[in-house]
Amino acid sequence: MKRGDRRVQRTTQLLRQALLPLIQEQGFETLSVQNIIDRAIVGRATFYAHFDNKEDLLVSGFDGLRATLKEKQRTAHSQRGSADERLFAFTREMFAHVAEYREIFRAMVGKQSGTMVQGLLHKIIVDLLRDDVRAIVARNKAGAVPPEAAVQFLAGGLFGMMKLWAEGKLRGSAEEVNAVFHKLALPSVKALLS
Repeated sequence: MKRGDRRVQRTTQLLRQALLPLIQEQGFETLSVQNIIDRAIVGRATFYAHFDNKEDLLVSGFDGLRATLKEKQRTAHSQRGSADERLFAFTREMFAHVAEYREIFRAMVGKQSGTMVQGLLHKIIVDLLRDDVRAIVARNKAGAVPPEAAVQFLAGGLFGMMKLWAEGKLRGSAEEVNAVFHKLALPSVKALLS
């Protein structure tokens, strides 16, 4: 890695580390770029060399999550074993992410920034589930349920469970909630193939 790349990563990391506690303390909507750069101890020009605005900084944090979830999925798809074992391999990591950032999620819920974050998470979920469904359909003949209908159904269920759990309305650890999702989702996949 080039020295410049490390500096960019370090600056990006400082800005993200400054952003998250500020969201909890003040809420995203009331934050200014000045608040973020003051907390991160970086200059305004440095901030704008990497990000267009605070929304861009927030959105950039999801790139790493998407890559991590995609890698979990890729690894699972390359494994031998039953479809039940390979499907939805990314969901455990997704629930762990929600657990780690639960307080930030709660601080943003019901606000414009919360809607933006929910949209980003929903898109990530849909894309990953679409890959899982394609992998199943490629190995088997699809049944009467259109694959995209299954994707949207599963994405809505997973997103709904994540939201319910993040808000504290569903109890259990990440592993327990993930097991409930799998128990509910796997029959939907079987319906896709029948």
